[in-house]
Amino acid sequence: MAVIDTTAKKPSLVVFDTTLRDGEQSPGVSLNTDEKIVIAKELSRLGVDVIEAGFPIASVGDFEAVQRIAREVGPLMEGREHIGKPITICGLARATPGDIKRCAEAIADAPRRRIHTFLATSDIHLEHKLKIDRAECIKRAVAAVTLARSFVEDVEFSCEDAGRSDPAFLCEVLAEVIKAGASTLNIPDTVGYNMPEEYGALIKYLVENTKGADKVVWSTHCHNDLGLATANTLAGIKNGARQVEVTINGIGERAGNTAMEEVVMAIHTHPNIFPVGHHINTRLIYPTSVLVSDLTGMTVQPNKAIVGRNAFLHESGIHQDGVLKNRQTYEIINAETVGVSDIALVLGKHSGRNAFRDKLRILGYNGIKEEDLQKAFIDFKAMCDRKKNISDQDIVHIVNNCIASGHVEL
Repeated sequence: MAVIDTTAKKPSLVVFDTTLRDGEQSPGVSLNTDEKIVIAKELSRLGVDVIEAGFPIASVGDFEAVQRIAREVGPLMEGREHIGKPITICGLARATPGDIKRCAEAIADAPRRRIHTFLATSDIHLEHKLKIDRAECIKRAVAAVTLARSFVEDVEFSCEDAGRSDPAFLCEVLAEVIKAGASTLNIPDTVGYNMPEEYGALIKYLVENTKGADKVVWSTHCHNDLGLATANTLAGIKNGARQVEVTINGIGERAGNTAMEEVVMAIHTHPNIFPVGHHINTRLIYPTSVLVSDLTGMTVQPNKAIVGRNAFLHESGIHQDGVLKNRQTYEIINAETVGVSDIALVLGKHSGRNAFRDKLRILGYNGIKEEDLQKAFIDFKAMCDRKKNISDQDIVHIVNNCIASGHVEL
């Protein structure tokens, strides 16, 4: 049974997944077109609202991948019956006519399509990268949105490096692109510089001070250079953002992007704190994570929140004892909610007798007396001091040795 939308009475957060664009920019990652199609289909089933399928102008291969996703994934409704509409296929374009036209061509066959165009707004980017002034920045932004709007109704504009831009200038730029037809405004912390309070305050300021703010959807796009991408994104939601730009497993440039699974499960776990719900089928989170990891070759760190190998494992004896009595003593999320089924207690030097007894029961040793259990447990602890990883075979060996020596009777 799917686990979706825990806060159905609230407005649903727009989940914009950029695994196939920003995620693929991770060093060493290169997906072929067929692999992108496989991931895009899974994202559609997952319940993602928008897929940023790629950067069509970047290469012929990228254009063809975006075009195939638009044609083959764009119309799909499998797993989306509760949403009532297919996924939106988005392409990225710089604020130049060539980029925008190429993007429009790539996504043309999608039933629901979006052009996402961007331009830097921070003074450091304007001066050193683009070598233009603020007036020219506004002129180019308006021209880009106007051209994009001539191809599609759904246009997103991003202020690159918004996190280090002058907030008052951002209000000027954004007011003008709203008038030009932008329907989503994205506020990226491009270099992962902002603190949560700072980023949340920026979103709040822009929502309150930009002319026409009530006519658009405000979006977050945060990077994890200081380990704050998820915290910043959640701060953005609490201050008015209604779209989040995320990736599976948090992959992306440098230290990565906001992890989709972390934002969704934070909202899912704290429905009384956040003003939004979601459409994500949470039981597909872990399978999707594994798929993306396998196809990109990017291994998920064991202690990664929600989808890491250790996320639902316990080695501490105190924790194991609690979990054996009631999993909620040390787990705030039911592992099955995110699609994890092979949860277990990890036996090691921190494990207690109750966990050891439970492992013996699982292995078929059901009739061991307490004094015999204690002898086997002492031998187990001794092995833990000599060996880092204890396998089921090691435990069977300990019990068999005790049986052979007459210390354990079955």
